[in-house]
Amino acid sequence: MKKLRYFVTGTDTGVGKTFATCVLLEAARQQGLRTLALKPVAAGCDEIDGALRNDDALQLQQHMTESLDYEQINPFALRAAVAPHIAAQLEGRRLLVSRIAGLVRGSAMQPADITLVEGAGGWYVPLNDKETLADLARELQLPVIMVVGMRLGCLNHAILTTRAIFRDGLRMAGWIANVIDPQMPELDANIATLKNLLSAPCLGVIPHSPAPDFAELASAVQIDLLLNQGR
Repeated sequence: MKKLRYFVTGTDTGVGKTFATCVLLEAARQQGLRTLALKPVAAGCDEIDGALRNDDALQLQQHMTESLDYEQINPFALRAAVAPHIAAQLEGRRLLVSRIAGLVRGSAMQPADITLVEGAGGWYVPLNDKETLADLARELQLPVIMVVGMRLGCLNHAILTTRAIFRDGLRMAGWIANVIDPQMPELDANIATLKNLLSAPCLGVIPHSPAPDFAELASAVQIDLLLNQGR
């Protein structure tokens, strides 16, 4: 099996990209695979022992099998919980796709069977006044996994995001339905609609999990659908 690398995006902010990524990491680990996860840009960091740390990046570090320094997982840790380009401006910094991509490539050189690079927010979140996270995915030329937060309005967001990914010349490896609203009306019908309208395969439906057990949740995703793309 060749080394697999994917870019994880979401239909919006707060849809559970990190949660779904951790489920994928656990599913791969249960297959005996070496895993790596990166979150190159994270806005909304707390100071821990004198260094900025992001909870999402720490979760990825916890659930992947390979050992990396935090700074390799999240090289751009920004304090303010706002759009990344604004958070960077507040600190007198500038985010550039070329620089971010170079650091991602360096970290991804670690031996791993599957590497997941998680974005921030949705597909077109700005990094500066000209570039977005979509440009980072394009620079890296990674197939995309889209996380759909199942709530009212998700159909439109999922369809728009899918079209944007294809329009940007990238392949969608699949999508994950993450049930963030357990009271969503007609949940099953909405998932069925997405399966009918989206050309990429559904990699799984992750149930609402206030106290998640990732070892159990791993069965909610079909990791083989990703692994078979590398055979």
